[in-house]
Amino acid sequence: MENIITIFGLTDPSALWALIKTALRIFLILVIAATLMKLSAKLIMTLKLHLRDRAVDDAEELKRIDTVGRVFRYIATIIIAMIAIVEILHELGISIAPILAAAGVVGVAVGFGAQSLIKDYFNGFFLLLENQIRQGDVVDAGGKAGLVEEVTLRYIKMRDYSGNVHFVPNGTISTVTNMSRGFAQAVIDVGVAYRENVDTVMQVMIKVGEDLRADDNFQFKILEGIEMAGIEQLDNSSVVIRCRFKVMPLEQWGVRREFLKRIKAAFDEQGIELPYPHLTIYPGQYKDGSSPAFNVQSLCKNIA
Repeated sequence: MENIITIFGLTDPSALWALIKTALRIFLILVIAATLMKLSAKLIMTLKLHLRDRAVDDAEELKRIDTVGRVFRYIATIIIAMIAIVEILHELGISIAPILAAAGVVGVAVGFGAQSLIKDYFNGFFLLLENQIRQGDVVDAGGKAGLVEEVTLRYIKMRDYSGNVHFVPNGTISTVTNMSRGFAQAVIDVGVAYRENVDTVMQVMIKVGEDLRADDNFQFKILEGIEMAGIEQLDNSSVVIRCRFKVMPLEQWGVRREFLKRIKAAFDEQGIELPYPHLTIYPGQYKDGSSPAFNVQSLCKNIA
C-alpha cells in the first residue's frame, strides 16, 4: 500500500488534494451525464405523449411518433455519452487534439472498411426523414419481409410469419414495399371448371363478398364492397376469376382466407365444380392414317 501511495505521489498533500478534486469532478461529470440521459428520455417521452394525444385517431401517425421518438432517444444518449467521455479525458489531463489528429489519420485507413457502416446511417436517416418505415409496419425491404419491430439509424429489425427475426442493414435497402399504409387490397383469384357458367360464378362470389362484409367480425376491417375484376386467366384446367376487397392495413390476409373458406362452402352448396388437372391421351397414328389399338387396362397397368 505504501508503494502505491509513493508511486502516485500521495504523500504530498497538494498532490493528494488535486487527485481528490479530479476524482470528484469525474464523479460529477458521470452524475450530470446520467441525469441528462434520464432528463432527455423523460422530455422525449413527454413530447411523444403530447404528440400522441394530438394524433389519437391517426394510427399511422402514432407509429411514426413511436419510431422517431426511439431514434431521438438513441441519438441523445450517444451525444451525451461522447461529451462525458471528452470531459473525463480532459480532467485526466489527456489532450484531445492528438487523439483527434490520430483519429483523422486512422479514419482515412478505416474509412474504406467502414463505408458500409456510414452508408447504413445515411440511409437510415433518410428512411426516417421520408417516413418510409415505421415500427409496426409490415414491409419487404433488403430481400426480407416481415413485421417491423425496431427501427434504428443502422438497421431495421423484422420478424417474419414463421417467427424468424431478420436484422437488415439500412445500407442494403434500395426499395421498400410497405404493406400497411392507408389501406390494403385483398386480391383473390378463384378458379372454376371450364364447363361452369362464369356469370353465375361471379354472382355467387359477389353474394359471398356482401355477406362477409356484413359480418360483425369483418364490417370494420373491409372498407368497401367486393370489386369484381372478371376473368383474369384461362388456365390449363380452369377459368380464373379475380376480385378484391379494399381493407384496413394488415387485414388483407385474414379477409382473403375467410373469403376463400366461404366461397368453397358456397361452391359446394351450388354444385360449382372446382378445377382439377385433365389428361388427354393421344395414342398416335400409323403412316397410312389409321390409329393403333388402344388398351386402357394395359395403360393403367403400366402407369401403376
